[in-house]
Amino acid sequence: MIQLEAVSKSFAMHGKTLPILQIPSWRVESGERIALIGPSGSGKSTLLHVLSGVIQPDLGEVWVDGEPLHQYKEAKRDQYRAKKVGYIFQDFHLISSLTARQNVELIVPSAWSKRQTAEQLDYWFERVGLQDRMHHLPAQLSRGQQQRAAIVRALIAKPKLILADEPTGSLDWETARDVMSLLLEICAAEQLTLLTVTHDLHLADMYPARIHIQDLNEIVRREAV
Repeated sequence: MIQLEAVSKSFAMHGKTLPILQIPSWRVESGERIALIGPSGSGKSTLLHVLSGVIQPDLGEVWVDGEPLHQYKEAKRDQYRAKKVGYIFQDFHLISSLTARQNVELIVPSAWSKRQTAEQLDYWFERVGLQDRMHHLPAQLSRGQQQRAAIVRALIAKPKLILADEPTGSLDWETARDVMSLLLEICAAEQLTLLTVTHDLHLADMYPARIHIQDLNEIVRREAV
């Protein structure tokens, strides 16, 4: 599903080049569910951005589901992301003037009929326990309910890859555990590949696999010595 080879990424900062990622090789099989842990500033979010096609590596190869992202121009990376990536953020990014249902409708595939769209929306909102809240505005929902709506938005089209960047970082522990459990359950049932960045080791322990960024990123490994 994911194959990285000799990937590096740096950013210009205050006139200097700041290296962020240096990953010799990494492979993730389809359907794996992985928690990515490590300190702030160690390249975890940058790695998600590379896998989503938001940014390109400076060097190396990035393959996701057979697509060579390192060769794609921005427009083609946008197409790839719309088709194959579901992104879940810490801060939900729901549009405040739209209901939960309308927020999800924005990303429904254009090829879906009105009937299919309605059926899928009803099915997914029921699946996450929000069937009686889908017509509420984000401000009328709890933070946990907002994140459940964001999960529906990310998963409804069943993209091959789900990237979650601290998806429970702004939730209390009990809500965070419930939301993470729901995300893991759905991705397992739908056989979606899930990569989640989290600082919470208790939540990371819920995952079948846990990887420390130090084991991938040689920059972090050298700094830790």
